[in-house]
Amino acid sequence: MSAASMLIAQPGMMGPLALRNRIIMGPMGTNYGTGDGFSTERDKLYYALRAQGGAAMIITEAMVVAANARNHRNSLCIHHDKFIPGLAAVVDAIHDGGALAVAQLNHRGGLLRRSVLGMEPVGPSDGINPATGEPVRGLSVAEIRAIQEDFLTSARRAWAAGYDAVELHAANGYLFQQFFTARINRRDDAYGGSLENRMRLLLETVALIRSEIPELPLMIRISATEYVEGGYSEAEIIALAQALERAGVIAIDLSGGSNESPALSRYCIQPPSFPRRFLEPYARPITEALGIPVIMAGRIIDPEDAEGVLQAGSAHYVAVCRALVADPYWTRKAFGRIATPIKKCISCNVCFERLTLEQDVACVANPLVGTEFEGLELAEPQLADRLPEAQRRRVLVLGAGVAGVEAARVAAARGHVVEVWEKADVAGGQLPLAIAGPDKADVAGIWSYRWPQLETLGVPVRFGVEATPARIRDFAPDLAIVATGARARHLPILDSAPCPTLHAWEVIREPSRIPRGSHVTIIGGGLVGLETADLLVGEAGCHVTLIEALPTVATGMARNNRFDLLERLERGGMKTLTGTFVEGFVGDQVMLRSGERRWNMPAGDVVIHAVGPVPNRDVLPVLEQAGVDYVLVGDCNRPSDFLDGIRDAWMTALAVERHPKARTHAAALAVP
Repeated sequence: MSAASMLIAQPGMMGPLALRNRIIMGPMGTNYGTGDGFSTERDKLYYALRAQGGAAMIITEAMVVAANARNHRNSLCIHHDKFIPGLAAVVDAIHDGGALAVAQLNHRGGLLRRSVLGMEPVGPSDGINPATGEPVRGLSVAEIRAIQEDFLTSARRAWAAGYDAVELHAANGYLFQQFFTARINRRDDAYGGSLENRMRLLLETVALIRSEIPELPLMIRISATEYVEGGYSEAEIIALAQALERAGVIAIDLSGGSNESPALSRYCIQPPSFPRRFLEPYARPITEALGIPVIMAGRIIDPEDAEGVLQAGSAHYVAVCRALVADPYWTRKAFGRIATPIKKCISCNVCFERLTLEQDVACVANPLVGTEFEGLELAEPQLADRLPEAQRRRVLVLGAGVAGVEAARVAAARGHVVEVWEKADVAGGQLPLAIAGPDKADVAGIWSYRWPQLETLGVPVRFGVEATPARIRDFAPDLAIVATGARARHLPILDSAPCPTLHAWEVIREPSRIPRGSHVTIIGGGLVGLETADLLVGEAGCHVTLIEALPTVATGMARNNRFDLLERLERGGMKTLTGTFVEGFVGDQVMLRSGERRWNMPAGDVVIHAVGPVPNRDVLPVLEQAGVDYVLVGDCNRPSDFLDGIRDAWMTALAVERHPKARTHAAALAVP
């Protein structure tokens, strides 16, 4: 489809604001600010690149309207005039990229975290913060008035900083939504009880800002549904949206769910099991009931997803959130203005998990997000001028998995002479393992973005090659990038198992090796162990017991995704033993220990082990014998995930020209 015929490429209006297309960058925290709440060059560049990438409007992350209501340790603040200069610089950078800038203002209310940030959770009524278990104190009317004033003064600062509009965050379980939903709001005064009263906090705040700053365009983000029993109804949320339209807001921005718990947060930040465009059934009735523009979020991964939303009439604009973290140039690529594939979001939710853990946002598909290396000339070096001849090097990449291919892609695109050797007969490394589980199809985007570019760049990939000192010397590389991955760890304890034993990778590659209905023991409750169980518990109908030594399974997995997977496994009948060690086997039993308690249980029909792998560094003595400088990337450097592996490879490739030419090609060939 040409850009001219795409609805998402058409310009539009929101109140007085003219948008160059229908793609909105939805708000999402980054933790790129300072601990004192100031903006930095880092977040300025982050937003600037997404504006340069073609989005029509950038809604910056939820900003803190009161000093006692911090979102995260490094979230941006707007509760004092001292923050205006830094925010103005962010706005200028967005405007320089051709996009409009919108400031989202938020108060987390009962989801503030005393234990993490020293913030007191407050809300419409006394209660418990469901995310932390901390007590929530009900607000007095005087305190409500003070918070409304905080929103007004913060909106005034945003206007002074040059923002084109302000969005009030009334979604995802935060303060305005807490007042709106009767399941949380148990007040018996003017701010509780009836629908009119529960809308009052938000509508009064809108009226206050409109009366004091009438020229400031206002947008509101609401959750189209709470996805929980006892949540507000479709009629109630439509009534709120219509009341907001009457109050003069220029647009409604739709999200869903609540960040109260992983169970509900899944509907805000969706795992890969959720369908694309999943919010549509709830968005369409709201859109049809309003005369102002509606923005819709909800697992918009590909341009076709966004286009489908507009063609269906479900919204007028599309909020692309995580997909713009994964690729700042998503919009221009979607419109055919940058001739290279989109780095696809895989819904792994590492970005959101890092925020929850008070870390800065990172991305598996785009591990250099938030750095100066995310610019187009380094992210897509094949579009830039190649390095001068004097800086070009001969590079041998050993391994054609994701890390090796990424290193080859970046190095070759910058002008280096690159060749890839793969010992196996096929490329991909462990990628088939990563996409084998249910709902993992999106992970293939990690590969489909990278692998075709090697052919375009003319990089030779040799399969079935055993690296020897002679072959390496013949190629005469200035640098070898070792991306040989990891291998399964041998567990001697399994040598005495009373039944067949398999490694999880063997089962993931060929689940049919486990007969339907088998009783299976899985040792190791990391991501690999859980995904193996997922293959067996469902259609295979196996009876699975999973044993993990740590107190929690899949500790490195984003909690929304982990909850989604565990819920599915529990429905399938999987039994989980955490904090439990396997001590050996006796007869047909496996011996277990948890603390001081010891007991046995049947080993079952097969034992699968999913204990972490070990780096495969077999080729290092060969490289040392050949006298070649080398660097390790990916799992052979440190067994981890795509985030670490791709970042290793990308940055190593950017450093290739800094390695000296150890010898001329002719001299290398003369080495005995």
